[in-house]
Amino acid sequence: MEARESALNSDKKPAATIRVEKRMNGRWAFVLTYRGVTYPAQGQFGSELQAQAAAQAAMKLLERRG
Repeated sequence: MEARESALNSDKKPAATIRVEKRMNGRWAFVLTYRGVTYPAQGQFGSELQAQAAAQAAMKLLERRG
């Protein structure tokens, strides 16, 4: 499992945290916390790298929305 954090917000806390985890079926998923809201585990990725890439893309979309 890996956690990544984006730039800090005004409270010196990360605006987003990504957690990549291996599921019981051997597939990979990510959990994204953005501005205090935790989004449920997403995906059934074949590799940890695929899950990380998808999580980064999701985070960038949320950042663009504002």
